[in-house]
Amino acid sequence: MVGGGLGPVNIIVSTLIEAENVLPLLLEYKNTGRAVNLLYGFPPTPGAVERLSLISKAIGPNGLSLLVDHPDQLSAVLAIHSNTSIAPQIFLKVDMGARRAGVVPQTEACSNLIASLLSLESAGKAHLLGLYAHAGQSYYGSRRSEALDFLRQEFEALLVTAEAVHSIAPSKHLILSVGATPTTTSIRNLLIDHEDAGAVPTEEGNAIAALRATIAAIQLQKCTIEIHAGVYPTLDLQQLSTHALPTEGPHAMLTWNDLALTIVAEVASIYPGRGVNGTLEALLGSGSLALGREPCKTYPGWGILTPWNRPGVKMPSTRPENYVGWQVGRISQEHGILVWSGEGEPEELSVGQKVRVWPNHACVAGAGFGWYLVVDETREGKEDEIIDVWPRWRGW
Repeated sequence: MVGGGLGPVNIIVSTLIEAENVLPLLLEYKNTGRAVNLLYGFPPTPGAVERLSLISKAIGPNGLSLLVDHPDQLSAVLAIHSNTSIAPQIFLKVDMGARRAGVVPQTEACSNLIASLLSLESAGKAHLLGLYAHAGQSYYGSRRSEALDFLRQEFEALLVTAEAVHSIAPSKHLILSVGATPTTTSIRNLLIDHEDAGAVPTEEGNAIAALRATIAAIQLQKCTIEIHAGVYPTLDLQQLSTHALPTEGPHAMLTWNDLALTIVAEVASIYPGRGVNGTLEALLGSGSLALGREPCKTYPGWGILTPWNRPGVKMPSTRPENYVGWQVGRISQEHGILVWSGEGEPEELSVGQKVRVWPNHACVAGAGFGWYLVVDETREGKEDEIIDVWPRWRGW
């Protein structure tokens, strides 16, 4: 994802174990002459100081970034500086309505925190690199226009905060970093608008125009825009359900074929007539430990069977909310119950049959496993051949 060449390598992690394991790769990039920066995407606590200090020492100046949203976190920032003699880079985390983390913009608390960070920068003990927002509430959207509007709101929350910074330090350059996966994904709508304006309905067109205006205002503030990563390299049913990009038609960019992560499981038992209206149910050897227990707003289940190893079954052609077929309808710790959703006659399943399940949330489902087995569906006749194994870093 960082690409080749000599450009910067900027990586965000959410746990210390991820930071420690990705460190050797960052050092490889650094040794080739690339600038590297690791953002620990959680406010620093006293218990994290020692491990973050070791990471900062290993990467060197300008290598470690931290999220801050409360003045009491600055003691950890100062402790890291004291341990390393390296000023940590700081992103001020801004709450733009998700109410998960962040300081609310245009409040006294925000103004005081900005002043404190700039004071630490003047003392050489930290460097305010930028502002950071994450629209977690964008997961509940169902239209392209909603995802685009959440992206605009992320930018606008950071824009007003940048103006507050510039009221104290007019020449201060800032990176404005935004993106939950639906908003990160939605920015590709601008490509459709550019290439084929006729393909953009009025609602989406208005949202795009508003977003472009906000981006222009940011550029006037001399700020750099950064779109940070989420689950979009793999995607999942939650993302498909946001419809942040076209899901059908000539400009489709978010489809069932784009869901990269699946969980392989075996059918363990069959229960004829036990389901709704006398339909078949089946016992699946994957439960909440394998699939997670995160719901998807468009259907009541915990995963949907892919067509893999199901002769005659094709890729779904409808939206998730209209899906007809096998889904994980009930779930326990180690197993799930496959139920038939919708009209039609359920296809037969057999004991021992291997199936693949699209999980609702790929991040949570992936955490149940020690590795990813990588296959390439474009290799005709070898679609199931494992071409790589990616270890998964679990824990904290």
